[in-house]
Amino acid sequence: MRDDEDGPMNRRTFLVTGAMAAAGSAAGLRAAPARPRPSRAQLAWQRDEFALFFHFGVNTFSNREWGDGKEDPATFNPSQLDASQWAAAARAAGARSAILTAKHHDGFCLWPTKTTTHSVAKSPWRDGHGDVVREFVDACRAERLRPGLYLSPWDRNSPVYGDSPRYNDLYCDQLTELLTRYGPLAEVWFDGANGEGPNGKKQVYDWPRVWALVRKLQPEAIMFSDAGPDVRWCGNEKGSGGDPNWSTVDPRVVTYPGVSGPGVSAALQHGDPEGSAWRPAEADTSIRPGWFHHPAEDTRVRTADQLVDLYFQSVGRNAKLLLNVPPTQRGLLHDTDVTQLTKFRDRLEEIFRVDAAASRRVAWHVTGEKAATAEIELARSEQIAVVRIEENIASGQAIAKHVVTASDGGEWRELARGTTVGYTRLHRFEPTTARRVRVTIEDAAAPPEPVVVKVYPTP
Repeated sequence: MRDDEDGPMNRRTFLVTGAMAAAGSAAGLRAAPARPRPSRAQLAWQRDEFALFFHFGVNTFSNREWGDGKEDPATFNPSQLDASQWAAAARAAGARSAILTAKHHDGFCLWPTKTTTHSVAKSPWRDGHGDVVREFVDACRAERLRPGLYLSPWDRNSPVYGDSPRYNDLYCDQLTELLTRYGPLAEVWFDGANGEGPNGKKQVYDWPRVWALVRKLQPEAIMFSDAGPDVRWCGNEKGSGGDPNWSTVDPRVVTYPGVSGPGVSAALQHGDPEGSAWRPAEADTSIRPGWFHHPAEDTRVRTADQLVDLYFQSVGRNAKLLLNVPPTQRGLLHDTDVTQLTKFRDRLEEIFRVDAAASRRVAWHVTGEKAATAEIELARSEQIAVVRIEENIASGQAIAKHVVTASDGGEWRELARGTTVGYTRLHRFEPTTARRVRVTIEDAAAPPEPVVVKVYPTP
């Protein structure tokens, strides 16, 4: 599922043609302007490929999706909470990071905070001495998962919500607790959820202050929101990346969470090939119809095959998949969810078990200023069903249009056609017998660099 940490260019031998050498010489005379590139943290985030989201809180016990902030903390009382079971299920599913709802819109805090009494400290769970956030991050680290936290900006319980300066102070105090008590975090998750406070006024968030606080206290953490600043929302909750999907955006269009306007929706879903900011897309969705656990949905869990489809639509389109799996009132993941996650991992391992192009030389031919081909001859004829293409995104993203063809000694046959590649582009097609596979780059936003091509036989 994931490449090693050496970077894609270290895993293939490239045969560079004279045409490419000539193009390189010409490029030396007129250096192209540098394109945006990911930071080290953004690169690590993308290489994770797949993360789990855990929506858990008073909504789990009220059987609601959005609480109103009037819930009695005494209702929060999971009888068997075991965050190690969550983390083990995430690791078994192939996830490399996980995110917990430290606070949802109802304002109930899953850690003992000094900022409000609406928290686990006022619940009967662990006799009021429990800390779900602590148990979550400890369980993640035990399973070698990188932990992240979601702190909803909307707080339907806080009496100062809507008094913008006072609530911004409270929100930053909550954020400071989370960012200083629990060690390094991989991701801090925000959204633009907003409403009116008790005073009837709409809260105005101080996002520059919030982002600066995260940078100060957790400089290696990735910040997600529909606007970034590090990772953007894919524009839907279906777990589907855009096509095309550029990792770059225009920061003048994608500004702050919750901002709408001309071009915002398209910018979130597709990015911008001319964008100056590197903000790759995170594709979030739930394994169930809802985000919190509801017993009535126990028979409506996505199957392993549906999860595989999500993987191809998200990771396979240059996004990262964030899959929500909500714990039950017992504080455990439901058996059905865990079973489908395990089967999902098994399906992916079956699909990607053998790379028929491993150790095969890639012939890279530059055919134009923004066009090239990458061709591989397999060791023998194989019946293939999946091709994976990877750009070296450490150097940026360039490919805008490509086609995959194959030959078994006769004419070349088109197997798939697509737009952007980026970190990964996955193509599935009807099984076909091939000895040679070619990726033709028909257009690019900049002179394309050699790509990695992986070829997977029919399972």
